[in-house]
Amino acid sequence: MVGILPLARFFPSQPPTWDAIHITHVYHSNVAGIRVGMVLVLVGSMFYVPWTAMLAKLIAAVEGKPGILTFCQIIAGCTNVLLTAYPAGWWLTASFRSDRDPKLVQLLNDIAWLQFLGVIAPFYFVVISIIYASLADEDPDPIIPRWAGWFNVFFMLDLIPLSIIFFFKTGPFAWNGIFGFYLPFATFWVWFFVMTYTVRRALHRLDDVPAMPPATAKAA
Repeated sequence: MVGILPLARFFPSQPPTWDAIHITHVYHSNVAGIRVGMVLVLVGSMFYVPWTAMLAKLIAAVEGKPGILTFCQIIAGCTNVLLTAYPAGWWLTASFRSDRDPKLVQLLNDIAWLQFLGVIAPFYFVVISIIYASLADEDPDPIIPRWAGWFNVFFMLDLIPLSIIFFFKTGPFAWNGIFGFYLPFATFWVWFFVMTYTVRRALHRLDDVPAMPPATAKAA
């Protein structure tokens, strides 16, 4: 967030209708801020790996052992690291040379924004795995609370418009629109902090459960 907002000044997001000269001016007027900001995004993306591991541990506990859902969650989570890092790399590339053809700068900028916001499908599976692990857990006191499952259902609905930003250059579904950027961007950070708190609490709960002695486990 720090890299995108105050440093790169990508908020509000650039309209897709801006021409190549206008886009190039954005990069030339804030070269240092964009470079530092995007390096921070690259560094920050790696922290999604331990977050993915924490969530995978919870899902494995729901499954009883690391199963298909656990492995799918791990793969989807690691894919999301790349889908966060690559747009930052495109933005860095666009800012790398001051003499680059404006049309190429515009192309790199388009690729970065469309991938950053629109290539959302792997992240859908992260949310779906939370929904399933929460609502399919038959325990009266589920590892992932039921409310977290329903919270993710509504969050998922909020993300769906991101998949159609490729069809719009103006309006609420463009990458600078209310449904194409602002609402999903805001709700993502609400989701991230709420789920980080929820996952950490659930992990502490798992760690507090005493391990079953081997003899008892065999008898069970």
